[in-house]
Amino acid sequence: MAMLTEIATLEEKYIEICKKHGTVPNTSILSAFFEAEDKKSRNQRCTMNLLVDRVMYDDFHPILELCNEINTSEVEGIDLSVRSSCSLEDQYVLSLIRSVDQKLRLVDVHDCFGTTFWRDVFSQGLSCEVLNVRSLHFRKLNIAGEFAQLHTLILDSNRVTGFGEGCFSAMPNLSFLSMCDTVVSDLWTASAALLKLPSLEVLRFQIWICCSESSTIPLKPQSSPDENMFDESNSPIEADFSDVFEQMGPDLTVEETLSMDDLNAEVFMREKVMKGKMPDQTNDLGDVGLKYISTKASPICSKKHYRIYMINSLPKLKVLDNLAIRKSDRDRATETYSENFEHLPYKRKNKESVVRVLEQRETRSNKWRSQSSYTRSLCAARMGSSAWPLLHSVPSFSRVQDESRSLSPRQFEYHPLDPSLMVYGTLDGEVVVLNHENGKILRYIPSYGAQSSILGLCWLKTYPSMVIAGSANGSLKLYDIQKASSTLNATTHTASGFVTFDEFDQLTSVHVNSTDKLFLASGYSKDVALYDIGSGTRLQVFASMHQEHINVVKFSNHSPSIFATSSFDKDVKLWDLRQDPSQPCYTASSTKGNVMVCFSPDDRYLLASAVDNEVRQLLTVDGRLHLNFDIVPTGSSMNYTRSYYMNGNDYIISGSCDESMVRVCCAQTGRRLRDVSLEGNGSEFSMMFVQSLRGDPFREFNMSVLATYTRPSSVSEIVKVNMLAPRDNIEEQSCGLHCYPSNSMGG
Repeated sequence: MAMLTEIATLEEKYIEICKKHGTVPNTSILSAFFEAEDKKSRNQRCTMNLLVDRVMYDDFHPILELCNEINTSEVEGIDLSVRSSCSLEDQYVLSLIRSVDQKLRLVDVHDCFGTTFWRDVFSQGLSCEVLNVRSLHFRKLNIAGEFAQLHTLILDSNRVTGFGEGCFSAMPNLSFLSMCDTVVSDLWTASAALLKLPSLEVLRFQIWICCSESSTIPLKPQSSPDENMFDESNSPIEADFSDVFEQMGPDLTVEETLSMDDLNAEVFMREKVMKGKMPDQTNDLGDVGLKYISTKASPICSKKHYRIYMINSLPKLKVLDNLAIRKSDRDRATETYSENFEHLPYKRKNKESVVRVLEQRETRSNKWRSQSSYTRSLCAARMGSSAWPLLHSVPSFSRVQDESRSLSPRQFEYHPLDPSLMVYGTLDGEVVVLNHENGKILRYIPSYGAQSSILGLCWLKTYPSMVIAGSANGSLKLYDIQKASSTLNATTHTASGFVTFDEFDQLTSVHVNSTDKLFLASGYSKDVALYDIGSGTRLQVFASMHQEHINVVKFSNHSPSIFATSSFDKDVKLWDLRQDPSQPCYTASSTKGNVMVCFSPDDRYLLASAVDNEVRQLLTVDGRLHLNFDIVPTGSSMNYTRSYYMNGNDYIISGSCDESMVRVCCAQTGRRLRDVSLEGNGSEFSMMFVQSLRGDPFREFNMSVLATYTRPSSVSEIVKVNMLAPRDNIEEQSCGLHCYPSNSMGG
């Protein structure tokens, strides 16, 4: 066995190397030698600190040669840190890290590097035991490289919003993960990523600290993973991780973590909770919520049943957010999870492989007694294979333009008979028909007169080439798309290609009845207008149907005379054209203004969506409440919520204009199946919001979402979501969207 170079000899070699390169030895390196010698004399682990932010260009080559010598020395580990801006370019720092990789112990880095640097580190991996990274500006974390020795990963105070599908796939020994004060918000993709960590025992998205009247009680660290941790008689324990933070140096002490500033901030947060301004996390904590308060919480912590969901999803976890997980916590989590969540669609309890389901189908297994049962099991198997649904922005939505014009969708509808077709109306009053499967525009109808947003669209079923379009300025037209232009250069539309109806001022909604003979229009008024499609005339205006404006009106799917109205007066009303229009069949009230209403495909239910996530399902026959979907409100009076059915009557999808998430819930039980986060790959500081959405009537667990960005330079866009297809990591589609003012108009 070769002799290891002693530290004193290593220091002499470094000085000689500096002389060779004509440079003065770096003082931080000399100090590191002194500290290493001191540790050796006290029989401590012999480690050296490499402060990269104190390395200048003249120091680089001597230190690089020194690092190669360190690999055969008695130095047992290198603690590398970058705590401020670094003068070295990224490739130089990367060379230093790689040169000592086999002896790396701790890496403590403030992000002052570019994307290429982190892509290399995260894809190639490191041999360090502890990694602390601050101020990352990645929206999506995808650490897929090999980190075989890593046991502690601290990613606090980063702008990370979520995880790539390959993240954490090669960290077999990671037991401690902290992601406090990040922007992570999705329970489903977070838990799916964390399940790839087989040794994970301690997880933090926030820090619960003791707030007893006397003082913060110092608590002993959890000693060993014995059964005492799960003793139901034990009170909750605030785990002590001072040993971890001591390795991180003075910048990451427990005292700083539990500072008075944090405490004061969290007391303020708790006051907001008590006033109903933000969701209270303590519901899932039992008596713990009376003794502890949260600090440095990531948005995921405010999700309803966050702690329950994490405990149930991560069976090997022992400590969550500094609180030990007791056996009673696990029992309660199992029960509460089953009451509020669907693990797989259609109540399937266990994951099956798609191949297995197909094999059973081919062998005509008795398990499949119907086509419906087979389809549902196949859906469950496909959804269970990945928590990351495929999001695909059809390119023609993003920048369909000629020399002077770009198209920006404002409303859209699937075709009722052709699975490939969709129509959308633009902010400038144009109507576009396209094949949404390949993104090809098939027909284009320019706007007429003053440009005004298309807010109402409705296909005719018995005349599948006909579509009614209503604009915000009151214009109402019936178009025959067969007579429309197939190019974007068209400036006119033949007179025989459309019918004009009497205007309905400040229109927000149109809808055709089941026989295609009549349609209704509503808008910024208390009235509803009834039109005859065959004659092109307005038959009647029903005055003062509500106390405030009627945002959406919908005919039932099967009864040509039954329709529903939703108004910001907080009422939903059902009407029958065969009866006196002054009296509704019934009135059902919400606690907030109603944004929209729609019938279930079989007309058994009405789905009413009021401001800020108040979504309720009513029995169509008499308006009684069937389900309250209990979606957590944001507290915003401008958070306009829209909801529709998906997979026939089986599921509902709901999204709001101040949020970037679509909720998918079972329409029979109200249990949450999945949240789908909309993610764009544009500006790191741009967010996507849900302006409208529709379930695909032909494809199970498929939908489209009209989305907008906060980035002013982008256009609105329709994003297709396939919950049964795993997302392609390499070719994820860009969603460069434009945020026009989110408003309540239309459905």
